[in-house]
Amino acid sequence: MTLQLARRHAGSTAETAARKVEPASLVKLRRLLEDAGMRRRLPKEGFADFEKRLHGELQDVERELLGEELARADVDAEAICVDGTTFRRVLRASETYMTAAGPVRVERTLYKDRTDEGERAISPMDLRVGMVGGFWTPLAAKQAAWVVSQMTPQSAEELFGRLGNMAPSKSSLDRLPKGLGDRWEDDRLDFEAALREGLVVPEGAVSVMVALDGVLAPMKDGGSVAKRADTAARGQIAKGPAGYREVGCATLAFCDDEGTCLSAIRFARMPEPHKVTLKRSIVAELNTVLAQRPDLRLVKGSDGALDNWRFLHADLPQGEEVVDFFHAAEHLSDALAAAYGDGSIEARSRFAALRVVLLEEPGGVAKVIRALTYLRDKHPRSALIERELKYFRSRRHRMRYAEMRAEGLPIGTGVTEAACKTLVTQRLKQSGMRWSQKGGQGILNLRGWAQSERFDRAWALLAATYQTEITLLNNVVPIRCAATASPR
Repeated sequence: MTLQLARRHAGSTAETAARKVEPASLVKLRRLLEDAGMRRRLPKEGFADFEKRLHGELQDVERELLGEELARADVDAEAICVDGTTFRRVLRASETYMTAAGPVRVERTLYKDRTDEGERAISPMDLRVGMVGGFWTPLAAKQAAWVVSQMTPQSAEELFGRLGNMAPSKSSLDRLPKGLGDRWEDDRLDFEAALREGLVVPEGAVSVMVALDGVLAPMKDGGSVAKRADTAARGQIAKGPAGYREVGCATLAFCDDEGTCLSAIRFARMPEPHKVTLKRSIVAELNTVLAQRPDLRLVKGSDGALDNWRFLHADLPQGEEVVDFFHAAEHLSDALAAAYGDGSIEARSRFAALRVVLLEEPGGVAKVIRALTYLRDKHPRSALIERELKYFRSRRHRMRYAEMRAEGLPIGTGVTEAACKTLVTQRLKQSGMRWSQKGGQGILNLRGWAQSERFDRAWALLAATYQTEITLLNNVVPIRCAATASPR
């Protein structure tokens, strides 16, 4: 509502008198706009103070209107039917809900299944509106879920407090992604299938690169105490991140004819043996992509992890396989450092030359292998050189870098490396954090949707599950009623 329209609405005495009852929220807005001293007070209170006061008063109006609308969604009948079960009215009680404008207290009717006294009473208003977790309105939940996926609940609480709209507590923000995650996992396969139906391959894409990786994250059940005790029992000094487990990350990157990423779908799953759930999601996603665009060239990439390559090679359609070039270059650097001395001029010079060979010359990996064979023979006691030589020999068929670049195909898994950092590390590895399987997955779901431009679509699917059809009953004698169509 513009100021001109608001003043016109508020200033019409005839229209106001014609109304039976003017909502209190509009009365408040009218008084604010008709305040003759508003401009005179401006120099005294300062514009920032006035802006804050105006925002607060408008939020009061919004909360009042939201409360009235919520009350209209209530059902006050002798009995109702929900998902085939009859519920009878038991009482009316007030509850505070978190809206995008702040807390709103509403009186609503509660119903109970008299055949199961152990079950909690239900609120038809909650079910009709789609209250999330019995506390959040749909918009408030969506906003809070996005914010808490980007920052800690404590930081999110402070952010909302500074914005001056809703003011959820740290504990409610902490619980929200866990509840959403539980609901998503209940129907994950159906939800993911629905997301894939909306998949659109970007214009200009000529290849799709599937890459798989992982990053360690601190776990509540990581067994850090037992691991350190076992290390001490062997007479060794405990080193490394005991209590950490590997979070799986994967991407489907759509690339142009120069191998440049146009867009990507990003996934992350909390630790599980052999990344089973993550791999199944990748297969389903890739099948959808290739069904839509069978002309896309498939590139499969990873570092040297054998489990990743078993999956990429055996479980995905035939395509070009490539070891991430930057990982290969790191292995080359390590071998040369072992031969010439870490950081030495000769090591750096040889690395620069052989890196160009590996990247730009057709069959360059063969020349690198010959160079490392020479160094291995020259330094027969160096286990590191021997190990790196085996690394290149066993993966030479996945190091066709010059040929792939000439064909406009990607040779690096930088998108996946970035996903490990932005999806997992930046949010799950902050100081003092420890994660449960459920809590971590709730956050990873939200971040994965946001970074894959799927947040709104995923939220629409999830939010719909909180709404349920309510049927009012005239005859309240039967204990069970006919089943009604319902989203859940």
